[in-house]
Amino acid sequence: MSAARVMVRMAPALKGRRSPLTLTQAAVQRLKELQNNSSSEDKNKTLKIGIQGKGCSGNAYTLSWVDAAKKFDEKVTQDGVTVLIDSKALLTLIGTEMDWFEGKLASQFVFNNPNIKGACGCGESFLV
Repeated sequence: MSAARVMVRMAPALKGRRSPLTLTQAAVQRLKELQNNSSSEDKNKTLKIGIQGKGCSGNAYTLSWVDAAKKFDEKVTQDGVTVLIDSKALLTLIGTEMDWFEGKLASQFVFNNPNIKGACGCGESFLV
């Protein structure tokens, strides 16, 4: 049996990692309001962002409250608010800004995603 050779190199110092998702102050404020107004049994739940195949352009965001992160979920904490990103959605969401919009007809979270190549006319689904 022959011995295997292993070569070791010094790696350059790792730079600080950017968060895959940033939250605007409006989004942070709205998430805090939602958590403060939730029932006592839901206070420990965390918002999880995912991607689901649906709509005219093929993908849509999903938002759900979960009790705990799954093994490969990405945890994003900003200004006292924690959001989870589903592991299957992580590559699609890198560089995305999550905002909260309040208008006369609708109030909703808006995702400003630089990875989107196209979107349907209503803005509900997108193509990466």
